[in-house]
Amino acid sequence: MDLSGPDLLEAFVSLFIAMNAISVLPLFIGLTEGMTLTTRRRLVRKAIATAFVIALVILGAGRFIFEGVGITLNDLRIGGGIILLVLSITDLLFSNLTRRTQSQETSGALSSAGDIGAVPLGTPLTVGPAAITTILVLQEGVGYVHTLLGLIPNLAISFTLFYFGPALIARFGSDTSRAIGKVASLFLAAIAVAMIRTGIVGVLGTL
Repeated sequence: MDLSGPDLLEAFVSLFIAMNAISVLPLFIGLTEGMTLTTRRRLVRKAIATAFVIALVILGAGRFIFEGVGITLNDLRIGGGIILLVLSITDLLFSNLTRRTQSQETSGALSSAGDIGAVPLGTPLTVGPAAITTILVLQEGVGYVHTLLGLIPNLAISFTLFYFGPALIARFGSDTSRAIGKVASLFLAAIAVAMIRTGIVGVLGTL
């Protein structure tokens, strides 16, 4: 098995495009706006761990799971889109309300935003319908090993961007960081609508 050959390059590039970590970074900043650096980095670790586990499950048994419970990728698009839409609207309209408990963290309490590490940061933002579809296609095309070896560096890229990106952007000031977060939430809403629309069109196309 040639682990340095074109199959490995294909797996890496395909997943890099599907996961699109650079575009997810501002969404991550928007969802975690107002959190401390420690909280953000804890969420990063949880998000990447969640994404890795989901990717492994999809790689190993994705087709069997989908066929067994009758779930399609279009169902996943619609469900993931609804989650993202609710979160983006909440962030745009009620961000102060949903994050006002952040100050409780110093006393050991977790805020309500502490649950977003797995959903939506781990999935569907880091490993979403596009990445899941790509993993399933690559599994058939280049095999399990090449797909896994293409996945790991992409998760490392996502981890690096999410871990260090917010701190770098924060250097521009809180107002700039907050503005980026709000714009990101608006784009997140647009992405959510696109996911829902694509899923509905896909479902209708199968009827």
